[in-house]
Amino acid sequence: MMLSILLGVAVVIFLAIGCSPSAEKATATPTEKPNEVTAADILGDPAYRAISYGGYRANSREVQPTIAQLKEDMLLLQAMGIKVLRTYNTHLAQASNLLAAIRELKSEDPGFEMYVMLGAWINCKGAFTANPDHSAEDAEANAAEIARAVEMAKAYPDIVKVIAVGNEAMVKWAASYFVQPGVILKWVNHLQGLKANGELPESLWITSSDNFASWGGGGAEYHVEDLEQLLRAVDFVSLHTYPMHDTHYNPDFWGVTEAEAEQPKAEQIEAAMERALEYAQQQYAQTAAYISGLGIEKPIHIGETGWATASNSFYGPGGSKATDEYKSAIYHKRMREWTDEDGISCFYFEAFDENWKDAGNPGGSENHFGLFTIDGKAKYALWDMVDAGVFKGLGRGGQPVTKTMDGDEAALLESVEVPPLMEEAPAH
Repeated sequence: MMLSILLGVAVVIFLAIGCSPSAEKATATPTEKPNEVTAADILGDPAYRAISYGGYRANSREVQPTIAQLKEDMLLLQAMGIKVLRTYNTHLAQASNLLAAIRELKSEDPGFEMYVMLGAWINCKGAFTANPDHSAEDAEANAAEIARAVEMAKAYPDIVKVIAVGNEAMVKWAASYFVQPGVILKWVNHLQGLKANGELPESLWITSSDNFASWGGGGAEYHVEDLEQLLRAVDFVSLHTYPMHDTHYNPDFWGVTEAEAEQPKAEQIEAAMERALEYAQQQYAQTAAYISGLGIEKPIHIGETGWATASNSFYGPGGSKATDEYKSAIYHKRMREWTDEDGISCFYFEAFDENWKDAGNPGGSENHFGLFTIDGKAKYALWDMVDAGVFKGLGRGGQPVTKTMDGDEAALLESVEVPPLMEEAPAH
């Protein structure tokens, strides 16, 4: 997950499909047998709640989660009503181990249900070096990523329902590794060809998961012929939107008005978070308008959105004052409500904190997007589930699920900072 960029406010309902309205409804058992469920069923059914998942518990991805640890996480997510996971690459053991873990859980409990949008990471030539070449791809590594994704989809057709080619691989601020849309198009067409030849299930959906700007919702520099062809080739659009990042990079929507400053603290924050939601809706609407303007009709789902609970830089107390568990919980709730109502699938980012992402800077926001902490404590967004006994008998790393801050809501609210006055927001 990288940084989001651009403007805000509006609503457009576009052909798309959904995320669950409640934990009770989300845990309902579909009438179909699991091996009959397709991507179209999953993305269109509010009983299938989606989330982005990384199971890493150490400060380095060199320490891969074990199958036992992955099963532990799956039971926690199942208890939340999660039935669809998004992963990011195939070259590390987590992806294959996750599929094995899900299969084991299904064999142990025929009622267990979990599906995967399997990510294949795509790089440009020389990615993550001093001289990345964005005009060419890392052909060998990319081919290997796709080949592994194909093999996993063949081996686990009852679990892998979507393959996503690349993660924020076209957006130009991904300066270390982005590729041109033609590279993503090449691999999407390759996978669609395998479906047409019967080598992959016809019902397997193919997409790429990228920033809203990359899908045409941003500037004209993205509006190229290869993008139009890509939009025609994918089965659906997986769009990323991150208002939290733009509380620093494009803060026109962020903060409280002078009139709101006279209101109670909670009301000031609610008003600011409502504008953050509208900002995400605007980015979705801009993308939908661009695609429909091309005469293309494709479902648009949210492949990533989230709100970090801590930051020691741009988004924290010394910056936009955006990151804390209270605002994160509001964003999670509002985002779920909107996507449920408008029939949009939402792979919320993310299930658990992942400290490897900014291991040298423990306070960095990238480490704090989870709904759970890395040691399995439920953040404020999930406190009501803890109260309801949803996680009874479950835990992470041998520890039962408890609330962050010892469940002291008054202390949590006291620690929350009000966003700055909109008139005082710095320009970037």
